[in-house]
Amino acid sequence: MTTTTKRQYRATFILDNRGKEDTVEQIIDGVKKDIAAVEGEVSAVENLGRKDFIRVTDHKFPGASYVQISFAAPATAPAKLKERLHLNHSVYRTFLQSA
Repeated sequence: MTTTTKRQYRATFILDNRGKEDTVEQIIDGVKKDIAAVEGEVSAVENLGRKDFIRVTDHKFPGASYVQISFAAPATAPAKLKERLHLNHSVYRTFLQSA
């Protein structure tokens, strides 16, 4: 039986719910499910609210909701999580860092 050591991570997500019926809370629940799918355990969720972008690349998308999630996961989880979230169009950007 092997035990995997879990590391602490903090991820910041920029959420895009334009034209979707999903609320920010529903998108957060989906992200938490994605974290659980890569063997992560969420310890804290902080909704930072809506913020305007400093550099606007799309005039129709000047800002978005930011969420920080702290979780523990194996070392392979960040790459797997980014791959899963790349397919999720409700997550505009993902920033992962070791805590």
